Amino acid sequence: MKKVFFKTFGCRTNQFDTQVMISRLGDYEVARNEEEADVIVVNSCTVTNGADSGVRGYINQVGRINEKARVLLTGCGAHTKGESLFEGGKVHGVFGHSEKEKIARFLKRSERFYEIGDLEHIDTTVVEQFVGKSRAFIKIQEGCDFRCSYCIIPYVRGNARSLDEALILEQVRRLAANGFGEFILTGTNVGSYGVERGGSIAGLLKRLSLIRGVRRIRIGSLEPIQITDEFKELLSEPWMAKHLHIALQHTSDRMLELMNRRNRFEKDLALFEEIAAYGYAIGTDFIVGHPGEGEREWREAVERVEMLPLTHIHAFTYSRRDGTPSSGMKPVVPGNIAKARHKELTALVKAKNFAFRQKAAKPLEVLVESEKEGRYRGLDQYFNRVEISCDRDLTGEWVSLERFEAAEGGNRGYL
Repeated sequence: MKKVFFKTFGCRTNQFDTQVMISRLGDYEVARNEEEADVIVVNSCTVTNGADSGVRGYINQVGRINEKARVLLTGCGAHTKGESLFEGGKVHGVFGHSEKEKIARFLKRSERFYEIGDLEHIDTTVVEQFVGKSRAFIKIQEGCDFRCSYCIIPYVRGNARSLDEALILEQVRRLAANGFGEFILTGTNVGSYGVERGGSIAGLLKRLSLIRGVRRIRIGSLEPIQITDEFKELLSEPWMAKHLHIALQHTSDRMLELMNRRNRFEKDLALFEEIAAYGYAIGTDFIVGHPGEGEREWREAVERVEMLPLTHIHAFTYSRRDGTPSSGMKPVVPGNIAKARHKELTALVKAKNFAFRQKAAKPLEVLVESEKEGRYRGLDQYFNRVEISCDRDLTGEWVSLERFEAAEGGNRGYL
C-alpha cells in the first residue's frame, strides 16, 4: 500500500485539518517519516513572513531527503505562496482549505495541479480518531471577522462561519465512545461560534457537556469581548478546564489602537480579576515589538502585565507580514530591543505561573499523555505540565494527584 506523510505547521486548526485528511485517505496509509512516503503533504502556516520561510525551507529540504516523493501544499500558505511555489516547480500540487476533503483524489493524481478552492467552505467530515493523541481537537468554526492590523489570517481563512452543531456533537459522541475524555475546541476565532446564527459558544458548551464520556473541555483562544454573562455562568462547571486563554495582544491602549484591537486595558483587567476569582489560570497572547512600541509604551505595558492575574503567555516578537497594515507602520522596533522585551515579559509571567502553581488547589486532575525515562507526563486542569513518578504504566489514564510540588519547569506528582 502506498504511503503519505503529513507535515503540519502552525495552529491547532491546522492539526485538526490534518486529521480530517487522514480520515479521508482512501487507499493510502500514513507514513512514519518522509523517507518511506510516496507523497508528502505540507499543511502550511502563513501567519508571518517567518512562517512562510519555514515552509519553503522544509519543502526544499524534503526534496533532498526523498527525491521520488510528490510534494503537495495545502493550508494557509497555499493562498499566499502556493502559486509561486507551484510555478517554480517546488511542489507537485497545491490545494486550499476547501479542497482538503478531496485528499484521496489528489494523492492519485500523476499530473501537476493547482486547485485553490474558496474561502466559504465548511467541513462536513466527522473525525473519529486522532492519530497519536490522547486529547481530541474539535474544530467548531472557520475564519475571522476581526481585522487586526498585523494579521493576514482573515484573508486566507475567510470570514467567520460556524460548523454545523449537529456535526460537532456527533463528532464528540463518536470520539467519546472511542475513549477520548478531553476535548479542545479550536478554530480561527473560536469565540465567534454561532454568532451568525444567533447562537453562542456558551450554548454549544452546555450541549457538549451532556455527552456521555466528556470529562473535560478546553477552549482555544477567546477575545475579551466574547466572554459574555452567559459564558461566565459556566465558570463553576466541573467539566470546564480551569484555564482560559484570552487574547489581549498588548496592554498599552495606544498599541491596542495601532493594532486595530477591540479590547482596552481597564476592561481587560476587570475581566481577568473576575475570572481569576473562580480559581482559573489565565493565559494570553502578546505581540512584542510591534511598530510604534516605544519605551514609554513598553514600560506601561510591563506595569500593566504585573497587575494582571496571568499564569501563561504566548509571547512572540513581531514579525512583518506582507499585505497587512502593520507592515508599513513606523517606527520599526530594532530586533535586539524586541528580543530583550520578549525575554523580560516571559520571565515576568513565568514567575507568576510558579506562584500560581505553589498555591494551586488540590487535587490536580491530570490526563497522562506520554512517558519518558519512567516519568509520566500530562496536563492538569490549569494547563500546567505535570510529571508523575509511578511504577505502573499510566499512559492515557486520568490521575487525581493529592501529592505534588511546584518545580521550576512544571509540577511533580507522586502516587
